[in-house]
Amino acid sequence: QVQLVESGGGSVQAGGSLRLSCASIGYTYSDYCMAWFRQTPEKEREGVAAIDSFLDADYAVFAKGRFSISRDNGKNMIVLQMNNLKPEDTGMYVCTVRGAGRCSAQRQRSDWEAWGQGTQVTVS
Repeated sequence: QVQLVESGGGSVQAGGSLRLSCASIGYTYSDYCMAWFRQTPEKEREGVAAIDSFLDADYAVFAKGRFSISRDNGKNMIVLQMNNLKPEDTGMYVCTVRGAGRCSAQRQRSDWEAWGQGTQVTVS
């Protein structure tokens, strides 16, 4: 059973930056998609960014130009670099994974196979 271990997050002022990391442990397939979602009290869980094993990335509209997702296949890890953060970016950021198929941050929540515990991001 896959385990997702997240780190990073915290509190920053608007305009600041944060870096989130997620490592996958025990996933069966070598070719798979990893992504970040976020959850706020006002919204349902929404996709932020996704990246496949070939390093092709996909972003939500709000993330384009400010967030960057990268991946290290050797370490089974992804990193989300978030710049120019806004108060509306506040929320719980959760790492997720799925196997073959389109790797997109636009995929619905039920398309993903496993979820991490999440890490809190607070922008004031």
